[in-house]
Amino acid sequence: MDLETVRVFIMTRGIDLGTKVVGAIVLWIVGRWVIGLLTGLLRKLVVRNGRVDPTLAHYLGSIVGGLLNLLLVLAILQIFGVQTTSFAALLAGLGLAIGTAWGGLLAHFAAGVFMQVLRPFKVGDFVTAAGVTGTVTELGLFGTTIVTPDNVTTIVGNNKIFSDTISNYSVLPVRRVELTAKIANGVDPADAMTRLRAAITKIPNVVETPAPDVEVLSFTPEGPLLCVRPYTSNQNYWQVYFDTNRAIVQTFKDAGYPTPETPLAPRAVTRD
Repeated sequence: MDLETVRVFIMTRGIDLGTKVVGAIVLWIVGRWVIGLLTGLLRKLVVRNGRVDPTLAHYLGSIVGGLLNLLLVLAILQIFGVQTTSFAALLAGLGLAIGTAWGGLLAHFAAGVFMQVLRPFKVGDFVTAAGVTGTVTELGLFGTTIVTPDNVTTIVGNNKIFSDTISNYSVLPVRRVELTAKIANGVDPADAMTRLRAAITKIPNVVETPAPDVEVLSFTPEGPLLCVRPYTSNQNYWQVYFDTNRAIVQTFKDAGYPTPETPLAPRAVTRD
C-alpha cells in the first residue's frame, strides 16, 4: 500500500469524514437529550391539565418522541450526504401500507382522542359501554379497560364504545334501585306499601330526596305487583339493593302476608 496515498486520503477525506462522525455523535447526544426533555414536559403538562388520562398522556408522549427521533435520524443522515428525500418517500409509502392494514386500530385511536376531548366518562366511573357494564380502570390509546361486577377485566375497543350507547351511572349524585315485590290476592296494597316505605327509610345509605317510590306497578294472576325503588349513591348501590330485598322479605313476614299463589284453572265438567 502506498503510504503517500493513505496520507493524502486522510488529509483530504479522513478529516472531513471524522468531522462528520463527531458532528453526528454530538447531534445524537444533544438531540436525544432535547427529545427526552420535550416529551417529559409534554407528559407533565398533559397530566397536570387533568383532562387526559395518565395512560393516554404516556402514549402521546411516546408518539411525539418517536416522531422526533425519526427526524433526528434523518438529520444525521443528511450530515453524511445521504439523500433523505427518497428515504422519506419510502417511509410515507410504508406508513400508508401500515395505515391501510391497521385501519381498525387507527379508528380506535381516533375514537380514543375524541373520548378524551368529549369526556363521556373517566377512570373510576361505573358505566355501560358497548354492552359491557363495570368500573372504568384505564382509558387506553386503542381500548378502554372495564372491570365488571363479577371481577372480570374486559378491554373494549374505543371505536366500538364511541359508536355505541354509553350509560354513565356516576355522573349524577344518586341512582335508583329497581326492585319489585308481589303480594297475594286479598292483601291490602295500601297497607303493604305503607309498611314497605317505613322499612326502606331505615335502610342505611338510602337518601331522603328523592323519596323512595313504592307503588302498584301491575296486576298478575297471583296478586298485585309493587315497584320498590329507593335512591342511593352509586358506591352504595349494591348494599342498598340487597338490603332492600331483605327488607321486603322481612316486612311481609312480620305482617303475616300469605305467599302469592297462581289460581287454579277450573276443571271442565265431563258427562259419561
